[in-house]
Amino acid sequence: MSTNQLDTKSQAWSALFSEPMSDLVKRYTASVFFDKRLWRADIQGSLAHADMLHAQGLISAADWASIEKGMAQITQEIEAGNFEWKLDLEDVHLNIEARLTTLVGDAGKRLHTGRSRNDQVATDVRLWLRGEVDEIGVLLTELQKALVAVAEQNAETILPGFTHLQVAQPVSFGHHLLAYVEMFARDAERLVDLHKRINRLPLGSAALAGTSYPLDRERVARTLGMVDEAGQPAVTQNSLDAVSDRDFAIEFTAAASLVMVHISRFSEELILWMSQSFGFIDLADRFCTGSSIMPQKKNPDVPELARGKTGRVVGHLMGLITLMKGQPLAYNKDNQEDKEPLFDTVDTLKDTLRIFAEMAGGITVKPEAMERAAKKGYATATDLADYLVKKGLPFRDAHEVVAHAVKDAIAAGVDLPELSLDKLQTYNPAIDQDVFEVLSLRGSLNARNLLGGTAPTQVRSQVARHRARLG
Repeated sequence: MSTNQLDTKSQAWSALFSEPMSDLVKRYTASVFFDKRLWRADIQGSLAHADMLHAQGLISAADWASIEKGMAQITQEIEAGNFEWKLDLEDVHLNIEARLTTLVGDAGKRLHTGRSRNDQVATDVRLWLRGEVDEIGVLLTELQKALVAVAEQNAETILPGFTHLQVAQPVSFGHHLLAYVEMFARDAERLVDLHKRINRLPLGSAALAGTSYPLDRERVARTLGMVDEAGQPAVTQNSLDAVSDRDFAIEFTAAASLVMVHISRFSEELILWMSQSFGFIDLADRFCTGSSIMPQKKNPDVPELARGKTGRVVGHLMGLITLMKGQPLAYNKDNQEDKEPLFDTVDTLKDTLRIFAEMAGGITVKPEAMERAAKKGYATATDLADYLVKKGLPFRDAHEVVAHAVKDAIAAGVDLPELSLDKLQTYNPAIDQDVFEVLSLRGSLNARNLLGGTAPTQVRSQVARHRARLG
């Protein structure tokens, strides 16, 4: 096969081989039709590499200018949808390199000096994921803001708090929503921390052992904004690890899985609250669907689907861990399989966060239904026990006294506040008229006025803290 024929096939490694790759193997091994989304990161990394090659005297000023001009044209072509992605060229890197060489000749061939596709792809994925993590952080902020707004409106709204899905104690609905704000705040913190480990430069590690060319890796890191908190270049320190490491992708997918778990828990509650058995809230029609056979149905499809998509994202995490567990150093073709689960995790998470931020802002609250439900299950029993403790009774004794009172109230079919003062005093003579304020839902709510508690004053304080934090 002639050199020209090989150039037509455009496989950069094919000079060693005596026969072309079969079409089946091309389709099986190619990644261009999913990794082409890395094109902008690939061009960004290549330009930083070319700038450094020129600064180090490894390519001429004319070559550097040609590469820069060629990459600008390729960028225009891709943005306009006019770029021809070729299966024969395997991946995003070779497609862009081949087009560059067509445009600028030998300067395009010199671009690959001192690098391999192994360190190139590791750099591209890090650059791309860095930007996606930043965008996800913004989306998490928007979701938190939406929940904070609803929480502020419902600081005084009484909701039955549950343990074991049974009525436990009354809580503020606003307090309940702020629990999810705390979860999403932790998710955002994890992404900020992860960003530091993503934002490290593998380029210059070449295939696995580094290179004999006098590369200035720190210059490339600075150009790409891959710096640490002190503004110093963040460069990988071991070439073998740099080209084979996918910890950052696994760590991101783990963080994404936690976000989706929090979304799923929220979804489960939305689904329950919207059901006729609860009737606590309603979701806007645009987030629901009807039934093909039952005209009365309004189904919470968005929360249900988010609950399902959580399994999908967690599955990607398991897939990436399994992908890496058996690989020897250094780069192996297995690592091509990291991109589709990573890409899908990013897409799923971003779409979910966008829709939940909008959906949360449109929740219609039904406070009367919530309060009716809170009156079931003897939600203020603990308040009566605390009341007795303040009268001098040891808590364990108070617990037993209240258990007897609840048992009698159940038999009589009444709630604790409906028992007469005379009846309550049979359980303990220290009980007085002020017990009825203690046994009221509002009294129970207001009594928990400590940091982290459910009292409306505390809810408003937390709302103010979150607003200041979120900006």
